[in-house]
Amino acid sequence: MNTVPQKTRTAKPASPIQRVGMLGVGIMGRAMAANLVKAGFAVSGYDPDPKAMKRLKAAGGALCSSAGDLAAGADVIICALPSPEALHDAAQQIAAFGHRKLLVVETSTLDIADKTAARDALQAQGIVMLDCPLSGTGAQAVHKDLTVYASGPKAAIKKLAPVFAGFSKNCFDLGAFGNGMKMKLMANLLVAIHNVSTAEALLLGQRWGIQPKDAVKVLSDGAGGSRMLQIRGPLMQGKGWNTPTMKVGIWQKDMKLIAAALADAQVPAPLFAATVPVYNAAMALGHAEHDTAAVFDVLSRMSS
Repeated sequence: MNTVPQKTRTAKPASPIQRVGMLGVGIMGRAMAANLVKAGFAVSGYDPDPKAMKRLKAAGGALCSSAGDLAAGADVIICALPSPEALHDAAQQIAAFGHRKLLVVETSTLDIADKTAARDALQAQGIVMLDCPLSGTGAQAVHKDLTVYASGPKAAIKKLAPVFAGFSKNCFDLGAFGNGMKMKLMANLLVAIHNVSTAEALLLGQRWGIQPKDAVKVLSDGAGGSRMLQIRGPLMQGKGWNTPTMKVGIWQKDMKLIAAALADAQVPAPLFAATVPVYNAAMALGHAEHDTAAVFDVLSRMSS
């Protein structure tokens, strides 16, 4: 990536974008949709999960029956999808029912090749798609504590600035399509390590009689602080991982993408490699639906 990231957040410009469609309203999508409603956008959404749709309605969003239905009535669609299969299916429906002025913002953590295939399918119908993964958890999304790694046509990124401001704190224009995912994988590599290192430090403190919540407060203010310590640290006490902001089962997808990227670039990553068996153990111990803070439980059991 031979581009210098440019922070795009400035004074909120005027924009013709009023209708935002959310495709996927799980933990992240629902929080983003709720903030967009608060920001004054007309938000509609679709998700195959009926419970997710009920929560979207409660947040003030209108309900659509399919991705195609969503595409027909939106100025921009924001995708927060769980798999490449879901993205490919959505791209086909959007291409069939979307209009040429429609913008598609793909925020999921997926392989660049899968995103590129979806972009090409939409581009054939005159629809512009951007690669814009997000840095932040579901809990952060509630408070607009997200960073957008935007990549794709510069004019489209500029036009979408008010939308990004509606659900995030920062947006960086990273240049060519796919650079967003590259930055996202770099960020998640650090997250994987910092999450486990947080569990190691807090477990050590607990064995010394220092409660995790107290350690988080003190350590966050010093040289050893990190966002994972601040965000995931509090979930490592009292089985707080039972309330997920990023499920271990979904995180495994991210781990595989990072590992593949490292192998392709021939980059040695001993620290990342050391975290892999910890997350695998979390899956084996039944934490697939729990927050990745459950690595604390893994380390605790390993040392019991």
